[in-house]
Amino acid sequence: MELTQLEYFMTVAKLEHMTMASRELRITQPALSHAIAKLEREIGVPLFERNGRNVKLNRFGAMFAGRIGQALQQIEEGLQEIGEWSNPETGLISLSYLNILGVDLIPVLVRNYQSTYPNVRFELHQGDLGDIDQQLDQGQCDIVITSRESGTEQYEWLPISEIPLYVVVSRQHRFAARAALSVAELSGEPFIGLKNNCGLKATILSRFQHTGFSLASTYDAEDLITVAGFIKAGLGVSVLPQTLGLMLEGLVWLPISDEGWMWEVGVKWRSNHYMPPAATRFIDHIKSTNGLTSCP
Repeated sequence: MELTQLEYFMTVAKLEHMTMASRELRITQPALSHAIAKLEREIGVPLFERNGRNVKLNRFGAMFAGRIGQALQQIEEGLQEIGEWSNPETGLISLSYLNILGVDLIPVLVRNYQSTYPNVRFELHQGDLGDIDQQLDQGQCDIVITSRESGTEQYEWLPISEIPLYVVVSRQHRFAARAALSVAELSGEPFIGLKNNCGLKATILSRFQHTGFSLASTYDAEDLITVAGFIKAGLGVSVLPQTLGLMLEGLVWLPISDEGWMWEVGVKWRSNHYMPPAATRFIDHIKSTNGLTSCP
C-alpha cells in the first residue's frame, strides 16, 4: 500500500467520478481505475459501489476514508512542521551546553540571535561534558557549546570566546591580598579539583602541564559551584572562570600572571551529520558577529 494509492482513493471518494478524479490527479482514467482496484485487492474488500464512471463509497469505503483522511492530515501537518522547523527564518535550533555557561554566555547568544531572527526558536539542553557529548553523538541536538579540549577529528569547531581564568581563594587565605599570582605558587596548596565530566577540567590540566609540577587535588567536586563552595569554606584553592554563577560572597579572584590561562569556549558540531538550515545560519551568524572574542 502506497501513499499515492491513498491520495487517489481520497480524491475519488470526494468527487465520486473516475473521469473527474483522473483529471484532477492528472493521470489517465485507466491508470486510476487500476490503482483503486489494486488497493481494494490489498485490503480484501470493495470500497466503492460502481455505476459506470460514477462511484460512491460503500460502508467499508466510508470507514476506511475516515481513517485515511485523519492519517493524511497528520502527514501533511508533519511535513509542514518539519518545513517550519528547518526554515532558517522560523526554524528550531537544538542546542546543548555546559551547565556553567547557562548563567551568562548562552542567554547572551540566544538574545543577540533572536534580535536579528525573532521567529527562530531554541530547544536548549544543559548538562556536564558527558551529557552534551552524548546528545550530540546520538543526534538529540544539532550543536553544543563547550570547551575546546572536548573536540576530536569528527567534529567541527568554531571559537566563540576566551574566558580568563583566575586563582580563587577564600577571603581568609594568605594570598587574598595579592594583586596577581603565578600558578607555580600554588604548589603544595590544597587544591579543589573537578571530576572528569566537567568541561573545564581538561583545560586546567593542560595548562598545569606547562608549569613544571603535578597538581594533586585534595577534593574533586562534581561541578564548579561546589568547587566555589569548598573554597569559600577554606578547604583549598582552585582555578576558575569568573562567571556570574560562581561569584560567591567571601571569594577572592586573583588574576594569573602567567600567559595562556584562558578557557576557550566554542561551538562544536558533527561534520558528518545533517545540519538543519536554522542551525547552519546560527553558526554563520556567530562566525560573522563574534569570531574569537574575550568574555568579560
